[in-house]
Amino acid sequence: MEYSKIVSVTGLPGLYELINSKSDGAIVRSLDDKSTKFASARIHNFSHLESIEVYTTGDNVNLAEIFQAIESNGESTPDTKDNSAIKKYFERVYPDIDFERVYHSDLKKMIKWYEVLKKNNIEIKLSEPEAEPEPEDEAQPVEEAPKEKETVKTDKAGTAKKTVKKKTEKTEKKSSSSKTDKPAKKAAKKKGK
Repeated sequence: MEYSKIVSVTGLPGLYELINSKSDGAIVRSLDDKSTKFASARIHNFSHLESIEVYTTGDNVNLAEIFQAIESNGESTPDTKDNSAIKKYFERVYPDIDFERVYHSDLKKMIKWYEVLKKNNIEIKLSEPEAEPEPEDEAQPVEEAPKEKETVKTDKAGTAKKTVKKKTEKTEKKSSSSKTDKPAKKAAKKKGK
């Protein structure tokens, strides 16, 4: 299991592994009881742990950096029921957290999530972005495709029909007889009495 696949789902407790995502939601597996369920995108929002940042007195830091600070500290995590102990713990572990903007509930959630990650032996590290391909030194000439002209015509019923005509670089010669260029008009049928 990778840290990059771990998500938090609004309205559901704990952390989840993202198994598959669909246009109307996602299939997730709970890290607590290993149950698999479908979470609808209409009801729930999904937040990858990699994308969550924490307010600090300087620039915001990624949640993984806070988890790594907790891990390197070596102290046992405090009881989540004691708000003052939690605040003192984070003052020792990561003193740059902006405690005015980070609520006690957020600090509790960070401790619970850290314990769940450790229980499931998930290595806490950010995925590295893929390297961009290097541009080629030689520029190759690109042939331009013929431009297309889009026109909209309406028929007698008032429905619009789009037609696409390709422009060519050569101009067509008009013939001397204009009757051959235009389609013949159809005569309207008269109803007999």
